[in-house]
Formats: sequence, C-alpha cells, structure tokens
Amino acid sequence: MTAYVLLDVHVHDPLTYAQYKELAPPVVTAYGGKYLARGGSCEILEGEWTPGRLVILEFPSVEQAKAWLDSPEYALAKELRHSASTANMVVVEGV
Repeated sequence: MTAYVLLDVHVHDPLTYAQYKELAPPVVTAYGGKYLARGGSCEILEGEWTPGRLVILEFPSVEQAKAWLDSPEYALAKELRHSASTANMVVVEGV
C-alpha cells in the first residue's frame, strides 16, 4: 500500500541544508520514492500550524519508506539534515 512521508522542516543552517538537498533525491529515488512537494509555497487554510519547509514524499509502502530512512545510502544526508535543521516527520498509509 502506498505510503506518504511528511516533513515539517525548520532550517537554521541554509548552507549545510543546501548540501543535504543535493544528496537526498537520488537516495529517495533509489528506494522507490518520489517528491510530491518540496519546500514550495504553503498557505494556511485552517488552524494554527505554521510549517517551515514542507516536504511530502511518496513510497510504495511504509516498509520501503522506513528502509529509505534507515539506509546506509541516506546516512550522510540524514546527518546533514539533522545538523542543519529540526524537523517533525511522519509516515502515513495511503488509501
């Protein structure tokens, strides 16, 4: 079943985060994922949530999304993301 990873990223080191943005996409693709949204314009329609950089990824399954996140190929990119930003991340099954 398709799964979606949602990230609400607050970048505090744009230079390091720029390195992350170069490294992450090939690994996402290698694990069957694709970007549906990647930091585009975001408009609040209801509530008080004010996301930073909103990213939405689609994977073939929750298991595949977790495999990507924990993969050795993503380790350096994840380290850069952690050092350059804070984020909330969830995975949800599609319908």
